Amino acid sequence: MQTQKTLKEKILSYDQQVPRYTSYPTAPHLQPCDTDQPYQEALKKLSSNETISLYLHTPFCPKLCYYCGCNTKITQRYAPVEDYAHILKREIEHISDFLRNAHGHNMTVSHIHFGGGSPSMLRARDFELLMQALNENFDILNTAEIAMEIDPRNISEGRVATYAKYGMNRVSLGSQDFNQTTLKAVNREQPFFTNYKTVELLNQYGITDINLDLMYGLPHQTPLTIKDTIQKALLLNPTRIAFFGYAHVPWAKKHMRLIDEATLPNGSERYDLFETGREVLIDNGFVQIGIDHFAKPSDPLCKAFENKSLRRNFQGYTTDSTTTLIGLGASSISQFEDFYFQNNVDRASYERAITAQNFPIQKIYKKTKGDKIRAKIIEEIMCYGSCDLSRTDGLKTLFLSEEKKLETLQSQGFIILNRDSFSFKINPEAHMMTRLIASLFDDYFAPNTNEKKHARAI
Repeated sequence: MQTQKTLKEKILSYDQQVPRYTSYPTAPHLQPCDTDQPYQEALKKLSSNETISLYLHTPFCPKLCYYCGCNTKITQRYAPVEDYAHILKREIEHISDFLRNAHGHNMTVSHIHFGGGSPSMLRARDFELLMQALNENFDILNTAEIAMEIDPRNISEGRVATYAKYGMNRVSLGSQDFNQTTLKAVNREQPFFTNYKTVELLNQYGITDINLDLMYGLPHQTPLTIKDTIQKALLLNPTRIAFFGYAHVPWAKKHMRLIDEATLPNGSERYDLFETGREVLIDNGFVQIGIDHFAKPSDPLCKAFENKSLRRNFQGYTTDSTTTLIGLGASSISQFEDFYFQNNVDRASYERAITAQNFPIQKIYKKTKGDKIRAKIIEEIMCYGSCDLSRTDGLKTLFLSEEKKLETLQSQGFIILNRDSFSFKINPEAHMMTRLIASLFDDYFAPNTNEKKHARAI
């Protein structure tokens, strides 16, 4: 007699490559662009009183982490980083001059995010150089969130003092794990004490909104090591914890081949690792936000989740409500109401474009009306684990076209479907199906393909 599958077994049977949906359409759909003219037109069409966000990319790290999926270059020398900071300053000045000429004043900024790579590689004087350029060329709101991704191994008091001087009010600490066997296997050895001292230093300078980035699916992890790592993480008193699944994509990132695949957990084990961490975090008062974030109830991310203003963009879950995100630096992606643009990934090409006073645009995507509808649906699913398709006739039609697939998901216990209201909600116990369910509304996604494009869902 055939035994009935458990919910976990059903979920694992659906496991396949699927996008992470930090945008829709996703970044691989951007197409080569040999002119910056569409970018110029998009900048001109911004509303003069619009508030925008800025993302600054620093593509350098002092040491290679084998799990890394970022666009970065390993360097022990600081000279290339310093040179890059000055080029980035020129890009800030170039784009702000263009916007000022187009709109008659400095644009208002509500969010600034320094990402990488390791933006904390920037020495204090070069971070100050960039912040001075931003302050001189944009009107940064007093309430603006200024955030940085930080590697605790390259933090100094001088850097932290400069962060505080220029109003940084949130950091994301790249801890990843606190088990030394795991960290050694991915070439990122850092004692817990290093993280502790970094947080202590940040707090001394008034930076108390701390995000911790942790990962599951790394070598040698077990439920016991995950539980120990999260209990240590709680000692650092973070306001948010991002508990990401490691995306093993050695076909895209060749250095991932340096990880012994025999030490990686399989799909069932990855499932257990996340569920273990999730349980510890929830038991300690954190609220799950979306697929992989956890926040204290007092954190703005939790408030945004409660009042339905949560967003998802290239940096993940955010309280940023702006329509326009301008990416600065090599490989960074800009998001407009009608377009996505990506800067040159190759740093030499990026620097040549800036030196020639051109915008370093390499790729473009123009959104269709259908893209925008599907993007809202996917974002709602990714943020809230639910979706209401009753708002317009267009969405009702989309619901009806996918109704059979939704009925199948309901029969498996993954969703609770309400045909009368054209809505559904993901079963909280099937939350690991979220990306897979979102992919149902992705017009460009081909499931069960042998083509290697994305990380697996579980």
